[in-house]
Amino acid sequence: MKSKFIVLLLISGAVIQSSSCLAGSIWGKRSTDLRPLYADDVARRIGDVLTVTITEDSKVDNKAKRDLTKTTGRSTTFDGELGIDHVLPKMPGFTMEAESSNALNSKADFKDERSFEDSVTVVVIDILPNGNLVVLGTRDRSIAGDIQTIEVSGVVRPSDISYDNKVKSEQIANFRLVTKNGGISEPYTRPGWLGKIFDIIWPF
Repeated sequence: MKSKFIVLLLISGAVIQSSSCLAGSIWGKRSTDLRPLYADDVARRIGDVLTVTITEDSKVDNKAKRDLTKTTGRSTTFDGELGIDHVLPKMPGFTMEAESSNALNSKADFKDERSFEDSVTVVVIDILPNGNLVVLGTRDRSIAGDIQTIEVSGVVRPSDISYDNKVKSEQIANFRLVTKNGGISEPYTRPGWLGKIFDIIWPF
């Protein structure tokens, strides 16, 4: 009898203890703000971030050569006979020759080579009806008073995004890259107002 009372007391204590605790379950509903455990961390929605790897190489080598020559010759001879007898006297004959020549020789050679490498993290600001992502991002650097601003925008196809959430700039449609420099070195990289006036007066 005493043992039954002890067992009943233990069971009652366990029930009271369980009612005062909030038991959790490993199968509890996951918060909607959290990504699934095995989901990738790739940009898919508005507000997601994406890293753009910029590797732009621009090479222009334009050569043009043109040689034009034109020669024209003309000769006219008149013996003075008009074919009308007893009406007009015979006119003195003459011979006329003309020759013209025109030549054009031109050569042009233009070569330009530029390279730009960097990486900028952008934000998805819109999603097109076909699922492509519209991205926009800005990066500012301030080093010893020199300020460099990089602006990147374009349209990204989700299938071009790699597993580490990166995309190459050459795979972005309507890719736009703008770089702006300011700060201490800016006045030394552009002509002054007097130089601009001289360029207008004497453009050569």
